[in-house]
Amino acid sequence: MSRDAGTGAVAPAGTHIVWDWNGTLFHDTDVVIEATNASFGEVDLAPITLERYRELYCVPVPRFYERLMGRLPTDAEWAVMDEAFHRHYWALAGGAGLAAGAEQLLTEWQASGLTQSLCSLAPHEHLIPIVRTHGIERRFLRVDGRTGPSNEGKAEHMVRHLAGLDGVVPGRVVVIGDAVDDAVAAAHAGARAVLYTGGSHSRASLERAGVPVVDSLAEAVRTAREWGY
Repeated sequence: MSRDAGTGAVAPAGTHIVWDWNGTLFHDTDVVIEATNASFGEVDLAPITLERYRELYCVPVPRFYERLMGRLPTDAEWAVMDEAFHRHYWALAGGAGLAAGAEQLLTEWQASGLTQSLCSLAPHEHLIPIVRTHGIERRFLRVDGRTGPSNEGKAEHMVRHLAGLDGVVPGRVVVIGDAVDDAVAAAHAGARAVLYTGGSHSRASLERAGVPVVDSLAEAVRTAREWGY
C-alpha cells in the first residue's frame, strides 16, 4: 500500500517527523470548503462556513456528517457524499499550494541529517502525483496515501507507515498534523504529536487532544527538534 520515496537506506538516529498532507504541508483549506459546499449542494445539505467546518470536522469523516445531519449517513448515502466531495476536491486541488515556509522547513530538516516521511489519508493514487508536482518527494524516506476505505481514521495506517521505515522506531517519531486524528494515530503507534491550527480544526478542538498545539509549521518543527532523541 505504500511507496518508498527515498533511497531505502536505514535512517540515522534522531527525531523522525511524520508529516500529514492535507491542511498541514498542503494548504488546501479554501479548496476543501469549496469542494465540501459543492458536494453538499448535491445531497441537499446547507453550505458551511470555514469556522463551522473547523468546529465540526472530525475523522472518521462519517462522524462529521453525523454532526451535521444528527445521524450517521447510511452506507449508500456515504458512498454518494464521498464520491461527490472527492470529485469536486480533485478538480480544484491544482489551485492550492504548499503551506507558507513548508518547502524550506522540509529542506532544512533533511539538510540537518534528520529524516521525515509523509502519511496521509488522501488517496494514494492522487497523493503521489501532487507531491511530485510540488517537487518535494525527494525530501521523504517514504510517502504513504490511503488505499483502503475512506471512512476510517489514520491509526492503523500510521502503524503500517512506521513499520515500513527502516531504522525508525516509534518512540523517536513526532507526527505533525492539523487534526485530532493525527494525535490519536500517533499515540496508537507509540509516537508523539504536535498539532497545527492552519488546517481543518479550530484551536479549541485541537487542544482537547492533550498534545502541543502551534500556529505555524515552524513552531511545530521547533517543538520536534526540542524534544530530540
